Amino acid sequence: MTPLIELRKVSKYFGPVVALKDIDMKVYAGEVHCLLGDNGAGKSTLIKALSGVYPPSEGQILMEGQPVVFRSPRDALDKGIATVYQDLAMLPLMSISRNFFLGREPKRRWGPFTLYDAAFAARVAREELRKIGIDIRDPDQPVGTLSGGERQSVAIARAVYFGAKVLILDEPTSALGVKEAAVVLKYIVQAKARGLGVIFITHNVHHAWAVGDTFTVLNRGRSYGTFKKAEVTREQLLQMMAGGEELEALSVELELIAKKDPSAAAQVEQRVAEDLHKPN
Repeated sequence: MTPLIELRKVSKYFGPVVALKDIDMKVYAGEVHCLLGDNGAGKSTLIKALSGVYPPSEGQILMEGQPVVFRSPRDALDKGIATVYQDLAMLPLMSISRNFFLGREPKRRWGPFTLYDAAFAARVAREELRKIGIDIRDPDQPVGTLSGGERQSVAIARAVYFGAKVLILDEPTSALGVKEAAVVLKYIVQAKARGLGVIFITHNVHHAWAVGDTFTVLNRGRSYGTFKKAEVTREQLLQMMAGGEELEALSVELELIAKKDPSAAAQVEQRVAEDLHKPN
């Protein structure tokens, strides 16, 4: 089965800084591929390479087996890659329907004039949101009146309506409560059921484990590998995200020092913390 999107040895450099190095990843239709990593792991840079914001410094991106070069976010969107960023790219004071069609407004002719088709926009926004289980009170109400989970639903429904093949979700549950996060996870599963390839970026392993089929773990711009759900445990994913080997070595060293010289334990902890944050 040909993946919807594939990365081969993708690297990204900002001067001497290595943001990504030799990343391999495949995303298939009807799959939730979770991209995991702590802050600074390179998740945001990888998203921007996939969505046309940054061109990779090295490596290749393929769409359905064909090499592609995204020259802009619009280029990536036209090829079927829709990205829902953490800030959702919505205007709180504008209506749901206007946000739904933001940048792609439907038009109708009236004599020599071209007008925004508000009735069509309201009808489609209501229908598409109903398909994923959201019955909005009024499509003309401001997006700012919606809850965080409902705003995510508008962004996801918008991406699906405009023909996305790959849906990239950047930390969609990070600022949500437990109930709202559960609602968003339900929408992710629904997008998967529609045959989309979903890339779910998060640092919350519990959310990823609930919906994910495949997991790629990043640490300081490098990949620990890609794992099917049957090949790894949730605890192993947590350990890889946290830099398990370094933390295990630290705990052993602190335990030994604490037995001999408790006052030195804090100094060792500070030194190891500095080592962990050194650039590669």
